[in-house]
Amino acid sequence: MTLEASSGTSKNERFDHQAFIAKYAGGTISKYNDGDVVFRQGDRAEALFFIIGGNVKVAVVSEHGKEAVLALLKAGDFFGEECFDAQQHRNATLTATSACEIARFDRDTIARALSEDPAFARFFLSYVLSQNEKLREDLVDQLFNPSEKRLARILLALANSQQGDRSNEIAIPITQETLAHMVGTTRSRINQLSYPAGRDRITANCRLPPPRQAWPCIP
Repeated sequence: MTLEASSGTSKNERFDHQAFIAKYAGGTISKYNDGDVVFRQGDRAEALFFIIGGNVKVAVVSEHGKEAVLALLKAGDFFGEECFDAQQHRNATLTATSACEIARFDRDTIARALSEDPAFARFFLSYVLSQNEKLREDLVDQLFNPSEKRLARILLALANSQQGDRSNEIAIPITQETLAHMVGTTRSRINQLSYPAGRDRITANCRLPPPRQAWPCIP
């Protein structure tokens, strides 16, 4: 088995990277420091990646050199799905925004697992569809909501991924500059809307939320 389930339902299944590596004998685990590039836009796409721990920034650069941050990935997320695309080139640059541990699986290994393991195939398809739905929601958010609401939505998603100790203060591993790229506004506007902490990092000071939820507080 390459999946773990806490309640017997596919909704609660988690990818067991160690079992996957043992079963298919194809995969490596690497460690990255904050700021290390996993791969760059335009590189050949020959593998799928899985975040074991840490956070990774997804950014694209236009032909005029302007950067846009599309997402901040967390532990449990896959990336590099474009390795199955006919173009076979990376469409974004992935950079660690904290200390990370990441598993790498070559394209042929994943293709074999999708063919031989129906449970993994269903799980991976479900994951890809959920990511597509999230991208759609992000696009709608960007088109129709003001910067305050876009910031609140992004902080909520980030806080949900960082609330391990459920303390009143949640340190979010992202700079104001990166957050401004994600929201589609200026760094000074982000500074007005959020609480800065430390070296330009964001901290949300919150009352204890209900279980499995976290609500960033926007002044």
